[in-house]
Amino acid sequence: MAITLNGGPLAWESVLQALSRPVRVRIGPTAYGRVRRARAVIERHLGDSAPVYGINTGFGIFARTRIARKDLFLLQRNLVLSHAAGVGEPLAPAISRLTLLFKLQALLKGHSGVRPIVVDYLRAFLSADCLPLIPAQGSVGASGDLAPLAHMTAPLLGEGTVWLRGRRMGAGKALSQMGLSPLMLHPKEGLALVNGTQAMTAVAAAALALAHESVAHAEIAGALTIEGLFGSVAPFQAPLHMVRPHPGAVASARILRRLLAGSHVVASHKTCPRVQDPYALRCIPAVHGTVREAYLAARATVTREMESVTDNPIVFPATGRILSGGNFHGAPVAFAMDQLAIALTTLGSMAERRVEQLTNPKAGELPVQGLARKPGLHSGYMVAHVTAASLVSENKGLAHPASIDTIPTWAGQEDHVSMGMWAARKALTVAENTANIIGIELLAGAQACDLHPVSYRLGRGTRAAFRAVRIRVPMLRSDRFLATEIAVIRDAVTAGAIRLAVERVVGPII
Repeated sequence: MAITLNGGPLAWESVLQALSRPVRVRIGPTAYGRVRRARAVIERHLGDSAPVYGINTGFGIFARTRIARKDLFLLQRNLVLSHAAGVGEPLAPAISRLTLLFKLQALLKGHSGVRPIVVDYLRAFLSADCLPLIPAQGSVGASGDLAPLAHMTAPLLGEGTVWLRGRRMGAGKALSQMGLSPLMLHPKEGLALVNGTQAMTAVAAAALALAHESVAHAEIAGALTIEGLFGSVAPFQAPLHMVRPHPGAVASARILRRLLAGSHVVASHKTCPRVQDPYALRCIPAVHGTVREAYLAARATVTREMESVTDNPIVFPATGRILSGGNFHGAPVAFAMDQLAIALTTLGSMAERRVEQLTNPKAGELPVQGLARKPGLHSGYMVAHVTAASLVSENKGLAHPASIDTIPTWAGQEDHVSMGMWAARKALTVAENTANIIGIELLAGAQACDLHPVSYRLGRGTRAAFRAVRIRVPMLRSDRFLATEIAVIRDAVTAGAIRLAVERVVGPII
């Protein structure tokens, strides 16, 4: 798969492609011109007697320390090696790929002052699928992601570890196999590479990719549960939502009407004695719709961030100025990911309540415990519900906002930090947990529909969803090993497979 970068907008589809598979990168013809003009500004300032941060001075609390011209190259190398101090498990290779892509995209804006050869090395790494091993822990999101981006940069210099086409090896060996020599950084280049929010933004993009499918599949799973519990379509009628016209709720109700259109099961509710359904069913538009809006707001923020220049100082070729600022502060990403984690936790919590309705005859409308055909001898989906409950509880802890915390670093120079990487990592875990919860609801909802009288017909959208589940997992007639089946449906959710099957019938879900 090829992606062309020229410093202009980066399509969300390209982000999804880079998350799922290796990409070959081409650089547009105008991008190199911008890079050269910014570099020319740096070269002019190298002879200045005035201090220019990070170019002829130290970093952080050493910003007033002048560096001799003969040491400027060593200064940049030392910056990378000293900052490569991360710990913990590595970020997924796909996230490393996105980090490289976002850093390359930022440099091509022409405000960072690197030479074209730095751009070429990043492009070569991406095109060869040479992905730096980046420890997940170590960033406070102040000057961006210092430690993660140092681990991204070190392999360019022949230091650290990479995955080269899936094989883990030392960076020096990988460079040799790629036909490259270790890169010598020139003034400002190390700073341009390790400053910025590209690592947290890459984790955030991965969380949003999962959130996209969870939001869409939650609507589908909720509709399937409504069918399974003989729920009412009345709470989704348009007039109700026109008098409280939150866009997300209006969209959610409209999608539910499309999913349930033609359902004999929902129609049967007209003559039942139940006046109102539980909140987890009839409040789906209010809750799912709010989650939908939070997801879209977070995606808008992250999209802006992946299009931004976030290193420091920033070069303005048109005026020849070099300005120091705070574009590297991760607050926008931190806030967006905290909001996303809270929204997805709520989405998963509501889905878990619907699974409870399906598996507990005291709570729901089905006469069998655990959706088992012979309760007692068989437990059915009782412990699958327990799993969903455990994930909801875990999400509640992870949803505590990271962005409200700060801890001064660099001897007080970085006196307010964002914790943006932690916010993004938490949101990604919440998104993974939520996909599992929704997968469990899809299994339970399909099982409930299997227990209906054969004369009942599902709605157009729910029928497509039911078939998409049943293609992958058969009806539960007796207890069997469930973990594999939960994983199969979870993978179908994260890949968008069930959504696509439904959208072929009813149109776009999100």
